Amino acid sequence: MKKSNVLTTIAFAFVMLFTLSIGAQEFKDLDKSPMDAAAYPADYKESKKLIKITYSRPQLKGRSVEKLAKEGEVWRTGANEAAELTLYKDMKLGNKNIKAGTYTFYIIPGKKEWTAIISKDLNVWGSYFYNKENDIARLNVPVTKGDSSLDAFSIAFDKAENGVDMHLGWGTVRVAVPFKI
Repeated sequence: MKKSNVLTTIAFAFVMLFTLSIGAQEFKDLDKSPMDAAAYPADYKESKKLIKITYSRPQLKGRSVEKLAKEGEVWRTGANEAAELTLYKDMKLGNKNIKAGTYTFYIIPGKKEWTAIISKDLNVWGSYFYNKENDIARLNVPVTKGDSSLDAFSIAFDKAENGVDMHLGWGTVRVAVPFKI
């Protein structure tokens, strides 16, 4: 009888060990371009948001903005997946009315101005499958130069007259995209 209990215990231990190793989850290394989000109002205590963007934050690491966000080419506004923009109420980009909802936000960089693009495409990786026919709105915005350099691409919002400005910054490049309410 004792021999049977010992064998049962050993068999049970092997089954448990085997089960644990099968159920173990392997996690990938940290993303070198971590996902981030910016919203307005920015205060986490404020649940009634007007606008939010989810994007990945590439880093310069000694490279130039122009090398990573090429002039005249559609850019995904960050790294990895294209940036997703959520409007919680109807807004305007330039003279174009945009209904509340979630969209893809692209940029076309230029020397003196960048073109902001809101597209109805969703769940897009990069800008490889960008389709101009799906644009909802476009607006050319001027490029300015910041006093300090940002190694990681960053987006922030602040209150503006009749709306919200989305500020894009990378290296010393600064762009403000105005959204009107």
